Amino acid sequence: MLRKVILGNRSVAGAPRADAKDIPALATVLVTSEAPEHPVDHLFDASGGPGGTRWIAGADGEQTLALAFDTPQSIRAIGIEAEEPSAIRTNVLVISLSADGGRTYQERIRQEFNFSPGTTFEREEWSIPAERITHVRVVIQPDKGHAPHRATLTSLTVR
Repeated sequence: MLRKVILGNRSVAGAPRADAKDIPALATVLVTSEAPEHPVDHLFDASGGPGGTRWIAGADGEQTLALAFDTPQSIRAIGIEAEEPSAIRTNVLVISLSADGGRTYQERIRQEFNFSPGTTFEREEWSIPAERITHVRVVIQPDKGHAPHRATLTSLTVR
């Protein structure tokens, strides 16, 4: 007999990975700003994928998110989802890791995302094996050309 599940409108891409770390249980999230209707909590609510909930900065310009782990963590990969349904822009994202309580960081990923009509959603996962990590920092420049835009992410996962 065939085993099946009717998913309806729920995006399979938005389903949480079984091996993703439970960030709300393992870390304090530090963020430079958030829009009241789009809090940083949305990054970790398993409602990712196109059209999912998202964090939007409360102000234009560069923004920083940091995960301060309660205890050092082993990390295998970091993933993000970003959606920009209305603006044409190039987003710059930098991921850095700290193993010394956030005193120093080592840049591990620098990635540009181009958003334009027809290309409004980006999903990336990078293999970043690291041990005894105390902090993950994500810096987002919402427009490489420095036009006034707000940073936004749909999800942030750590495995």
